[in-house]
Amino acid sequence: MNVTRLSVNINKIATIRNARGGSIPDVVLAAVRCQQYGAQGITVHPRPDERHIRYQDVRDLRDVIKTEFNIEGYPSQRFIDLVLEVKPHQVTLVPDSHDVITSNQGWNVIKYEAFLKEVIREFQEAGIRTSLFIETDVTQIESAVSTGTNRIELYTEPYARNFSRDPVKAIAPYVKAAQKAVEAGLGLNAGHDLNLANLRYFHQHIPDLLEVSIGHALISDALYFGLENTIKRYLEQLT
Repeated sequence: MNVTRLSVNINKIATIRNARGGSIPDVVLAAVRCQQYGAQGITVHPRPDERHIRYQDVRDLRDVIKTEFNIEGYPSQRFIDLVLEVKPHQVTLVPDSHDVITSNQGWNVIKYEAFLKEVIREFQEAGIRTSLFIETDVTQIESAVSTGTNRIELYTEPYARNFSRDPVKAIAPYVKAAQKAVEAGLGLNAGHDLNLANLRYFHQHIPDLLEVSIGHALISDALYFGLENTIKRYLEQLT
């Protein structure tokens, strides 16, 4: 069984900072502390309006991230240029429109295969691992192979929404999707609405999971438990 890495999405740290202006809380210091407390990666998702993570934040973070840097976003030309400049370890491509509050769907890979293939090739030529944000439809996962992506990230909001009612039913499509991805030679990540209530169950049933990216729930829990203790609690769910 692979070790599943915890990548902390620090967008919400930037949201708090931007609500007041200035530099408090400091997103760079937050990234440093997350790593010191055991997180194995840092994720950011800069959006065009920079309402949380700013493009300059991404540049400022590069030199302090000693674990793994994952940049998420829609591959507009501005985003592509930023990723090629910063050269993170991984770029996760999401199909967000400019006005969504948070990611709310996976790629229609079949429809956008040619576009994604071109973007992915550009990133990989720069030595950047690629991942596609995707739902559990196995036909979409099969199409993802044709894009040349290294990994997919399973969009887990439907799992989280249904977990409390019927965990067996909630996890079932993710088990099938994960099996298909592994059979196809794709690395497997997951993220969106994973939390202390549902993460362990997800991890137990997806044995080939390489990485989870968690932001909103983790940063919210840190308000109650403290950042160091919260990261420890999340890591415990992955053991």
